[in-house]
Amino acid sequence: MSRSQARVVVTGLGATTPVGGDVASSWDSLLAGRSGVRKLTQEWVAELPVQIGAPAAVDPSEVLPRVEARRLDRAAQFAIICAREAWADAGFSGRSSEAGLDPERVGVVCASGIGGLTTLLSNYDQLRDSGPRRVSPLAIPMLMPNSPAANVSIELQAQAGAHTPVSACSSGAEAIAYALDMIRSGRADVVVAGGAEAVIHPLPIAAFANMMALSKRDDDPTVVSRPFDKQRDGFVLGEGGALMVLESAEHAEARGARIYAEVAGAGMSADAHHIAQPEPTGAGVISAIRKALTDGELSPDDVGHVNCHATSTPVGDIAESVALNAVFGDRVTSIPVTAPKSMIGHLLGGAGAVESLATVLSLHHGLVPPTANVDDVDDDINLDIVRTTPRKLDDGPLAALNDSFGFGGHNVVLAFRRA
Repeated sequence: MSRSQARVVVTGLGATTPVGGDVASSWDSLLAGRSGVRKLTQEWVAELPVQIGAPAAVDPSEVLPRVEARRLDRAAQFAIICAREAWADAGFSGRSSEAGLDPERVGVVCASGIGGLTTLLSNYDQLRDSGPRRVSPLAIPMLMPNSPAANVSIELQAQAGAHTPVSACSSGAEAIAYALDMIRSGRADVVVAGGAEAVIHPLPIAAFANMMALSKRDDDPTVVSRPFDKQRDGFVLGEGGALMVLESAEHAEARGARIYAEVAGAGMSADAHHIAQPEPTGAGVISAIRKALTDGELSPDDVGHVNCHATSTPVGDIAESVALNAVFGDRVTSIPVTAPKSMIGHLLGGAGAVESLATVLSLHHGLVPPTANVDDVDDDINLDIVRTTPRKLDDGPLAALNDSFGFGGHNVVLAFRRA
């Protein structure tokens, strides 16, 4: 198959998640089926209808220098930690000019679904309780949704552009799609892309719970998030993020970089149906998958793995299964799928980035992590779900998809190809 567009590859990975403070520990936990969901211990939890979540395995404020951490919202702290790991993993050291790069050819795309909500609410509390003089002069730079992207661009001296897609839970995947476009269009050679989120706070927990989006099970927290299972009743709120270094293949090969995978294509669509419910026929998802395949010059037969969005909501999982069946037909039952939210919860604006990273690692290592807590598959789900233990992928040329969807009807599908 001919390649009509410039190739874009992944050369560096960074992550901090509910199951690990870096890429290696997160990946090991996913392969082991280890859950990061637990009962929250903050004082405010007792009054809430939902008292479980998936907080980051490593507190970012304990990783960063104290002064730096105090000047960043928690979401930006995650982004900086991920960027530093991804940048070093790609073989770069120091700012762009120090790493031998032209800063005007380096970009950042870092998404957030909600932005610095905890900074906003804590400063409102200060205003209400102590008056306007107690509001932090850093409140606005910390709470603005583009703060993670801006801080990463400052950190890396990335001057080709710093962007922040905001499309709810598809934001992290949309960031990678935007980075793909930046490189293909010639606006950058290197782009650090992904997403981060940090909203484990009583307001979003109460809000998601009241709209019946969160699981309200009160048994063992590790078994609450149950994508595709008959007993699923909603998602678990998580936090963290991931960033990856994308480069033009020409740029990466010229410097002898290690290549994890190729970002083959991206497809986006909008359901235009409901602000919080998926379109039940899966039409928008089908459109996004087919666009990603076309953009990547792939056929459905090239796809050997799908990392599903699979939030564990009753209707969302079925709509995704319907869409995958429509695109892949009878082959759907021989394509291994997985759902990391069963272990890390739902990272909102960080979800698409973390799950894209897992998809890249699946192609790179030839292993698909299991989906936890699938004891009894819903009769309306017709998929080959990897359960209990990791599944080995076929050798040779192979493509994989990562599905990401968001409130508002946003659908983003990324296609990756084995390098």
